[in-house]
Amino acid sequence: MTEGIDRTRELWERSRLREEVLDDIDEEIELELDDSRLGSDKDHGTPDSRRTYFRELLRLQGELVKLQDWIKETGHRLVVICEGRDAAGKGGVIKRITQRLNPRICRVAALPAPNDRERTQWYFQRYVSHLPAAGEIVLFDRSWYNRAGVERVMNFCTDAEYEEFFRSVPEFERMLARSGIQIIKYWFSISDDEQEMRFRARMEDPLKQWKLSPMDLESRRRWESYTLAKEIMLERSNIEEAPWWIVPADDKKRARLNCISHLLSQVPYQEIQKPEVRLPERVFSPDYLRQPVADDMIVPQTY
Repeated sequence: MTEGIDRTRELWERSRLREEVLDDIDEEIELELDDSRLGSDKDHGTPDSRRTYFRELLRLQGELVKLQDWIKETGHRLVVICEGRDAAGKGGVIKRITQRLNPRICRVAALPAPNDRERTQWYFQRYVSHLPAAGEIVLFDRSWYNRAGVERVMNFCTDAEYEEFFRSVPEFERMLARSGIQIIKYWFSISDDEQEMRFRARMEDPLKQWKLSPMDLESRRRWESYTLAKEIMLERSNIEEAPWWIVPADDKKRARLNCISHLLSQVPYQEIQKPEVRLPERVFSPDYLRQPVADDMIVPQTY
């Protein structure tokens, strides 16, 4: 009986690891796909099909481009906070949001651990410089909520600093909202088993092992402590001006589509009419002579 259970679990783990590999492959080909290569509407297939995922992702990314144009045109300022456990898929969602957007308008803030000087500053100070100006979107891949999560669980802050954070963060976010910055906060929620599987997949993949830090491994051991910290954070920082939204993320592809769709629903954007783009006539000068390039400057044609 025990052997049968072990065999079933082994097959399940292999299946999930295969899904992880396919997800990495899909990530690479997403940039190469467009609607014209996906076939007609009758080919939608099942809800779980990769074809449907790609079609919906491309459609939503088209809407994100419209959102970007509207934000640039109106001067809207948008902050999107992405929080969650290690391996919850925050980076994957952020990558799909930014994939086809202008990096001058939409940028990612992924801050490292504070240095010695930053540790002596007002806690929110190092985040303020990354806030958006008019016509910009900033996605925080982890944010000031580090204090409520990793810093609390790993004892990187004192009890007094922790309590001061919860006194300050509602007023800080209300101040940003009053200044015209829209804040959307997402918590990506995964199960215990799913995180373990994703960690094991990273351990076995040489291309993803860099994602596993000693801190990640320690966070795995402290699963329940993170759960308690998350529950307290959601309860004490869920305000009307900047509410928390939970993204079920055990299924990566569904999480990406659901999060992007929800994000679009939170901003009252409209399609901006643009003037028709016309390619100007090429100017030819009879005096121009193209100079030859030295052979040793050319990249070898290995492929």
